[in-house]
Amino acid sequence: MTKEIAQQNYTASNINVLKGLEAVRKRPAMYIGDIGARGLHHLVNEVVDNSIDEALAGYNDKIFVSINKNGSVTVEDKGRGIPVDIHPIEKRSALEVVMTVLHAGGKFDKNSYKVSGGLHGVGVSVVNALSILMQVEVYRKGEIYYQEYVRGVPKENVKIIGKSKKNQSGTKITFMPDPEIFKVTKFKFETLAERMRELAYLNKNVSITIIDEIEDEKAEFHFKGGLVEFVQYLDETRSPLHKPVYIEGEKDNTPVEIAFEYSDGYSDNIYSYVNNINTHEGGTHLVGFKTALTRTLNSYAYKNKLIKENSKISLTGDDFREGLTAVISVKVMEPQFEGQTKTKLGNGEVKSTVETIVNEKLAEYLEEHPAVAKKIIEKCTRAAEAREAARKAKELVRRKNALDTLHLPGKLADCSINDPEHCEIYIVEGDSAGGSAKQGRDRRFQAILPLKGKILNVEKAKINKILENNEIKAMIAAIGAGFGLDFDSDKARYGKVIIMTDADVDGSHIRTLILTFLYRHMRDLISGGKVYIAQPPLYKIKKGKEESYAFDDAERDSIIKRFRGNGKNDEIDENNMPKGIVISRYKGLGEMNPEQLWDTTMNPETRTILQVNLDSGAAADKIFETLMGDVVEPRRAFIEKHAKYANIDV
Repeated sequence: MTKEIAQQNYTASNINVLKGLEAVRKRPAMYIGDIGARGLHHLVNEVVDNSIDEALAGYNDKIFVSINKNGSVTVEDKGRGIPVDIHPIEKRSALEVVMTVLHAGGKFDKNSYKVSGGLHGVGVSVVNALSILMQVEVYRKGEIYYQEYVRGVPKENVKIIGKSKKNQSGTKITFMPDPEIFKVTKFKFETLAERMRELAYLNKNVSITIIDEIEDEKAEFHFKGGLVEFVQYLDETRSPLHKPVYIEGEKDNTPVEIAFEYSDGYSDNIYSYVNNINTHEGGTHLVGFKTALTRTLNSYAYKNKLIKENSKISLTGDDFREGLTAVISVKVMEPQFEGQTKTKLGNGEVKSTVETIVNEKLAEYLEEHPAVAKKIIEKCTRAAEAREAARKAKELVRRKNALDTLHLPGKLADCSINDPEHCEIYIVEGDSAGGSAKQGRDRRFQAILPLKGKILNVEKAKINKILENNEIKAMIAAIGAGFGLDFDSDKARYGKVIIMTDADVDGSHIRTLILTFLYRHMRDLISGGKVYIAQPPLYKIKKGKEESYAFDDAERDSIIKRFRGNGKNDEIDENNMPKGIVISRYKGLGEMNPEQLWDTTMNPETRTILQVNLDSGAAADKIFETLMGDVVEPRRAFIEKHAKYANIDV
């Protein structure tokens, strides 16, 4: 077809109008991020957000979440209940409007909700669209109202199915995710519980109960101490220098709540929230806090002669944040978020609000608690001394620009393409595996950096010690985007950083050490979705000339049954295989030749790589500190709890 004919044939009939919730089902990732496990669990968060909004408005103090035996999820609250009367414009029940129309809800009416979270009002209708079945019960005015939906379409009108208890009000929503949409439909208790715990800390008047009827697990979260308890939870495996400082105030109809404390650690862990939304990229509220913290502590230190005026050490904002754990929560009536992901607050007036409140309240606290103030200033002074000692070491590993290869480590086998978007680097455990990877790779776009042994545990080290580690210096130079506060992910020389280690205890430890370093000092790589975990196969199963690779025991058993060809479903015993079937267990990457490594682990057409996501900075910080910190008991408890999920050789 010629261009002219194609243009003539492009008429009004070619314009498709998606009715109701069809657009959501057509492009679900636009609304929930993806259709994997992350998007699946986001459905629950969207429903719970509505219940939290009722709590923010002062009408709800209890939320119940249940993973039901049939795989569905139920969320129930004690709020006002979704209105069920006839909508004046839509001429149908308001409940049906809320459940089936995008951008419909009380959140746009500031008389109903002063502040709210969620995805700009599309939340619960999106969940409905992506569910094979949804059932809603509303308790209002002594009646129980009910409506059922199939893939977002009402089966019948809203009806009354019974009488509610005296003074009972609220909403109960049960939904079953649609297997035609989602790659996985099984909810994980821990994933949901982590978000429920976070919400309970942020809303100290709310009690949240979550149960898993399948795995028989239950957790109840209610923290009267709110953010103070949140900070203590985050620092559970650290040694705090003082009790948490709590700041609360309101200015220009913007409530501000902050809790923080210093520990003996070296990294700063600051988590900011706007209307219960975790703003991963910070924003004006975070800037206001940092500015006020630095100014107030500096002023106090000089005023009380804790820093000598002729001192060669000059404290900076970085020094005042070393070892700091803080949670900032603001409630904004009209939040302006940069981008669609709600990860950075843009309201300029909020900076001034937070700054003013922190300046005033923190100054009062320091005057009333001089012993704590002295400990904090001493901690910050030591940080400044360590920073000065690390300055020269930093300069040695900082690249002049993204394309400069003069300072690249000698063991790096770089790729020939210079466009980071099309390049990837494999950080490989050991010289043996590195040699196979170098021979098996596609030299055009794949770079290989082998690491020798285990890198330094950065969770326990100062910056100057970190920069003395040769393997860490090699990673910094190879990635080429700086380090720590100077890190700029836009300058990274590779669009993908892929960690490839052995499937054994040492390999898991090395992978965790590398992830700890990237999280603490190159976090934007992770939040930007540039870090991946390679998935080398665990087994090779061979029968005659036919061979297949298995990435777990279940896949191994499936391949063996296929090779048997007799449809047997009895238990697999690899020590008593039928004649002709040979199983090889790969305990190390070095056991695979270059061709096998390429076919199974490095070929973009056939490989499986897992993207490292950062859903909750607070949860990630807690895990890294638990696994890599000094306190043994939480680590032992974590390992005992999760040992059943491990798939490694001892």
